[in-house]
Amino acid sequence: MMFTLSPEQADLAGVLHGFLAAGRTDLAALGLHEVTDPVDLVVVFEELGHHAVAGPLVESLAVVPALTGSPDGVSCSVAFPPLLPHAVAADRYLLVDGDTLHEATATAELQSVDPARRLVELAAGAVLATGVPTSRAFDLGVLTCSAQLLGLGRALLELTTSHAKARAQFGKPIGQFQAVKHHLANVLIGLELARPLVHGAAVTMTTRDVSAAKVATSDAAWQAARTALQVHGAIGYTEEHELGRFLLQTRALRTAWGSPSMHRARVLEAL
Repeated sequence: MMFTLSPEQADLAGVLHGFLAAGRTDLAALGLHEVTDPVDLVVVFEELGHHAVAGPLVESLAVVPALTGSPDGVSCSVAFPPLLPHAVAADRYLLVDGDTLHEATATAELQSVDPARRLVELAAGAVLATGVPTSRAFDLGVLTCSAQLLGLGRALLELTTSHAKARAQFGKPIGQFQAVKHHLANVLIGLELARPLVHGAAVTMTTRDVSAAKVATSDAAWQAARTALQVHGAIGYTEEHELGRFLLQTRALRTAWGSPSMHRARVLEAL
């Protein structure tokens, strides 16, 4: 099955790309908190990943609206113990217990591999609702995280390709060496194989398809990150280079909303 974006979805991606490329981060100005369709959310989150936008985006724009039914535009976060025991730092917190939704408060801040993605422990407060569709909300979090990883992989490939064209060794750009070309081609193949799984999962929203998309995008983005670091060399380790924020966010999101091994197990259980 082939998935292509509608003209409206392509326009949405283009507008968001230009908005973020201009350095703007006030996403509420675009009304993104009103986007609820899973396919449209995939379009949005791939572009957010493409620009490595920080913050509790999955929680604020996708998961919490699915839990509460009313997006409020406030920075929100949520924990799903034991699968997702901690929450990303935000203005408002929720805690899921089975199909019950609690208001929550942050009790302690935890270390994170990505300094721009701070984690907190939560304590349950008042019950907000029961009979909440928590399973679908969790899968929506997995799906949008997968789309972010796809966008991060794209960005890493673009950065690495540009560097390979500009960096010269032995009198010619390193991108002309066959070994470098092979690495970049493998990254592209991984991303292109992951893309239809993400879009297919957005259409079906089954646990199997969503988990398969998370496995594929986690592996593809991780391969893109490893290749980017190898091709850039020592400069890729420095905080000053823009590659760093893409590497750190990829490392954090690879295990966010469930590790690859957890999602492989979910796929196996669904077969």
